[in-house]
Amino acid sequence: MKPEVTTKFIFVTGGVISGLGKGISSASIGYLLKSRGYRVTIQKFDPYLNVDPGTMSPYQHGEVYVLEDGTETDLDLGHYERFIDEDMSSWNNTTTGKVYNTVITRERRGDYLGATVQVIPHITDEIKRRIIAVNRNKNYNIVITEVGGTVGDIESLPFLEAIRQFRLDVGHENCINVHLTLVPYIESSGELKTKPTQHSVQRLREIGIQPDILLCRTKYHLDESVRKKIALFCNVASEAVIEAFDAETIYEIPLMLDSQHLGDLALDTLKLPRKKSELRSLEKFVNKIKNPDNEVTIAVCGKYTQLHDAYKSIIESFVHAGVENDCQVTIRWIEAEDIRYENSDQLFEKVDGVLVPGGFGDRGIEGKIAAVRKARESNIPFFGICLGLQCAVIEFARNVSGMENADSTEFNSDTKFPVIDLMEAQKSISGKGGTMRLGAYPAEIQSGTKTFKIYGKKDITERHRHRYEVNNEFLPRLIEKGLVIGAMNRDLDLVEMIEVHAHPWFVACQFHPELKSRINKAHPLFREFVKAAIHYHKEHMKHD
Repeated sequence: MKPEVTTKFIFVTGGVISGLGKGISSASIGYLLKSRGYRVTIQKFDPYLNVDPGTMSPYQHGEVYVLEDGTETDLDLGHYERFIDEDMSSWNNTTTGKVYNTVITRERRGDYLGATVQVIPHITDEIKRRIIAVNRNKNYNIVITEVGGTVGDIESLPFLEAIRQFRLDVGHENCINVHLTLVPYIESSGELKTKPTQHSVQRLREIGIQPDILLCRTKYHLDESVRKKIALFCNVASEAVIEAFDAETIYEIPLMLDSQHLGDLALDTLKLPRKKSELRSLEKFVNKIKNPDNEVTIAVCGKYTQLHDAYKSIIESFVHAGVENDCQVTIRWIEAEDIRYENSDQLFEKVDGVLVPGGFGDRGIEGKIAAVRKARESNIPFFGICLGLQCAVIEFARNVSGMENADSTEFNSDTKFPVIDLMEAQKSISGKGGTMRLGAYPAEIQSGTKTFKIYGKKDITERHRHRYEVNNEFLPRLIEKGLVIGAMNRDLDLVEMIEVHAHPWFVACQFHPELKSRINKAHPLFREFVKAAIHYHKEHMKHD
């Protein structure tokens, strides 16, 4: 069961309340260690019983982040990939549902030879197996594991028990715990309170885990007396009490933690040699975020605009693209159900670009189609993603190609012009979980298109998450009226990207480019969309 001694493990837990930023903290620690030359991967343990978040509403858990291999995961996996620039796999996200499903399948198969199957040892052994399996090919020096939920929750107890056992299995010098907690400020008394942190660590120690490093989330700086008090009552060294101060941008957090020597502290605790960090590129990146020369406003027309985490990767992709264009991208959130063609002039006043993102179901669809029409007719830069491409095809078919009431069979199975239809392979599928076109698929870009100019190459691979496709039966009529096919999947004969010929920047894709944008490596579609928005903004400033 023991892993090779060359592998070191960091477990990140959280206390007091949820939503403190364990995902960003884990990603930041990963960034600091990778910047020192270590090979790092990060995995997430989610305590819910779903096998994956693929069937959850975005209001329940934010966006579903899709990996190269098609695994539907928690949005924290997006933070991991963006920060450490490593593609994850299904092994990087484990849920209680996956663990129990595996154990029960083995029990039904007779693998346990008549034993009574219990949480300890069978569930905890499976969790420990997954801790090791994420590095099954021995590609990494350090494995970081974030445990979802809050210490004290009943759902996360098997994971914490497995971690307690795992530390005994591999030795404390090979395994450390970083605990994220809250130090609230009481306005009435003007004091920072350490008691929630003390109680959170107490709960962790009751389980049998002693934290090695505390990350203290706070709005105000911790003075030396507060640090020493926390250290004394939580049984950690005072230098291991790290301030996790609210930052202007999440990309500043690794720099903030490094200034308190968190990277060196983790390496010392793991008995690994210190190495010089390379953070200059991140410093420049953060400086550009804070000091842009340009500013544009992009309208994002979606169904879940009240919960911005539903579009987390899109938000971060705009940050990356903004940096590469020396521009601050301000998002104007527009609820799709509120959009009518008649009120579009008012809703889209002074926007420099329109983005219609993905989604499922018919709620807000006509509003999204109205947004597409407004962008097309007013020559506003337009970018459609997944369902956004489908809305663009429907709008073009209705208002340019003369196919009145053209629609998708997802919304109207009796439409005369089903320009969007269910993939043939999907028509016999009844289950919902993990049954879409998921993960990385290749596409061939058509030469002479705007798409080719954006990518600068013929062959690309992008991540998908959808069931419906452009219906090739109607392509000749659409192309005749000026719709341009930017890219195709030749193996499946499916449309991957479209453009509108008579428009300065109208591009849509069937895939999700936001899932492959990184720090200092913006996705080319977002980069060029922002560039087009800057040009549009400057041109209209001349006429105002």
